[in-house]
This record gives sequence, structure tokens and C-alpha cells, in this order.
Amino acid sequence: MSVARCQMEVSSAEFTDWLAYHQIEPFGSQMDDLRAGAVTAAIYNVNRNTEKRPEPFGPSDVIPWIDGLSTKPKQEPVLLDDPVAQSAMLRASIFGKRANG
Repeated sequence: MSVARCQMEVSSAEFTDWLAYHQIEPFGSQMDDLRAGAVTAAIYNVNRNTEKRPEPFGPSDVIPWIDGLSTKPKQEPVLLDDPVAQSAMLRASIFGKRANG
């Protein structure tokens, strides 16, 4: 689906719901990579030399882009007193747009 078609068919509220759902239950190609990494790590662990490498492999050992992802601290939500400022901040973080442009 093109971006233009998506903007016509998906409301802002529905898009926000999908963003919230993704925070709770991640989906997409990165999660597919993580699942494949878990399988790959399991295969490595079955065949690893435990004397040379006593620590088991994990998904982060076989997926290059995941470096530091699991150790990233969870961010606290930013809640502003002004609802207009809150909306502007959300718009800028999601769509890269400032309030005036």
C-alpha cells in the first residue's frame, strides 16, 4: 500500500492504535530477524565447544544490528501539561513535522 493511500484509508486514531500495539507486541521484519537469530543461536549452542566458549550464544551474537538493543533502558513517557504542546511533540516524533510547518 502506498503512503498516500494509507493516509486516505487509515485515520490518525487507528494509526496511533497500531503504534501503541507495536509497543506491546512488536511485529515486522526486525522481529522476524530476532526469531531467526534465536534459532541460529540454538544451533550454534548445540554445536559449540563449551571449553572454548562456556557462555551460550544469544540472538544478539548472531544479528549484527541488534547490538545494545536488549540493554537499552525503557524510556519513561513524556507527558506535558499543555495538550497542544503534547500533540505537537507527538506529531514531530511520529511524522517529523513541527507545529508550524
